Amino acid sequence: MKSINRICIYPKDIMLLTGKSERYSRTLLRKIKAGLKKEEHQLLTISELSTYFGISQEEISKVIR
Repeated sequence: MKSINRICIYPKDIMLLTGKSERYSRTLLRKIKAGLKKEEHQLLTISELSTYFGISQEEISKVIR
């Protein structure tokens, strides 16, 4: 069976990456979306988070799986 690779980022993923609280992660997620001029209902992708943090997509993918 083929595994599904997700591309969306959620606050729990940011918590794993930064070691910060859920509240901080939600605030950071909103800040990144605002900087990218995304609407509230639009999702943040791994590539966008990678660009913001300056970390490779592979490193982020390793942590969130």
